[in-house]
Amino acid sequence: MWFDAKRFPLDWGFAGQRLTLIFLVLAVVATIAVRALARLKPGVDVPVLAGLAPYMPFAVRLHLAVSLIGLLSMGTYLSPAMHLPNSVDGWVLGITMAGVGVLMATGFRARWAAALLIAAGPLGMLEFGVSPVLQRVDILGLALFVLAAGAGRWSADYEQGRTGDPSLAASAAAIWSLRLAAGGALIVVAFVEKLANPQLALDFLAEHPHFNVAQEIGIHMTDLQFVRVAGVIEVLFGLLVISGALPQLCVLIAGIPFNATLYFFGTEELLGHLPIYGAMLVLLVYGSHPQLRPLVSALRLPGRAHHALPALRGALQS
Repeated sequence: MWFDAKRFPLDWGFAGQRLTLIFLVLAVVATIAVRALARLKPGVDVPVLAGLAPYMPFAVRLHLAVSLIGLLSMGTYLSPAMHLPNSVDGWVLGITMAGVGVLMATGFRARWAAALLIAAGPLGMLEFGVSPVLQRVDILGLALFVLAAGAGRWSADYEQGRTGDPSLAASAAAIWSLRLAAGGALIVVAFVEKLANPQLALDFLAEHPHFNVAQEIGIHMTDLQFVRVAGVIEVLFGLLVISGALPQLCVLIAGIPFNATLYFFGTEELLGHLPIYGAMLVLLVYGSHPQLRPLVSALRLPGRAHHALPALRGALQS
């Protein structure tokens, strides 16, 4: 939707076809298999990456700040597909993005900035509708990460004593929220742009035929067949992110298509995907840390994480 101006109504018939459903079941089975494999070998300790863990709140803030301010400079809201109108509503939404971007970049009152970014979702729905904003639920995940973990190092909040390094409980809440939102965004986009909207995907491939990678490497696959496979693979990536199993391997594999498209679409693709890149960086770093890795793969919010909530309320009140 970022690069195709045409809009088509959702068609769930394609998603409900037997072959599509079989592929989706296989994606679920593959995710369960990865979870089972992770019980035998959850990951590899990488001290160089693990040492970056205290700086992940900074990395998340920076990814958010650059993405929001960059998208705003193009006259868009949260994604390249939502163009801000030249109206009072558009100015309010734009000022909200600018404010959040500046606060995130400086780390000043970062939790307040995260709360404002969370509120920016419903505000955007009033202007653009539910679906376009729901597709950017990955941004919500990064906002929740900052809300739980705080601004972290290299921030005004850290220097002024309003926050410190996140505790294990706060880190658990932060990474759990980030995983669910980032993975959920991939699944939503897989359906909205492919599995439940095949005509949009076919229209895109008609204008960019080289994106049918199967044909490019000599595999005979029609555009519609490729749309089905691409959509299911995106669902699989989303399920794996939500699962949190083998985060190092999953991030490295998923990073290939996400980075390859930068060559073709440049700045818009980069700014739009920065929140996903930030989420993947956190999964990679935390997944390389022996104490934090179990938090990455926890399906439920660990019981002790609720102790982070009183501290969070205190931080917002300070």
